Amino acid sequence: MIARERSYRGLSARAAMGYLERVGGTRVDDRTVAGEHWRASVSEDTVSIGPSLQLTEVTVAFEAESDDVLDPVVEKFSQKAIRAGG
Repeated sequence: MIARERSYRGLSARAAMGYLERVGGTRVDDRTVAGEHWRASVSEDTVSIGPSLQLTEVTVAFEAESDDVLDPVVEKFSQKAIRAGG
């Protein structure tokens, strides 16, 4: 199995689960989505930025049988999860 972990700030676990479903997965439980030959688990934490600011940080642990399967899933998910400030 190939594994990769990515963290995203300012994203909720609920939104991450929805994005994983949109890239071809099916919800297994409250924190896991599985697709064809891949699986992803979502965890959520609060991180401090400076002395007074806190953000939600979601970590997605991706697993797949090969890089050929995993790379497109991580790329599609990242495109949905990364948001431009404004």
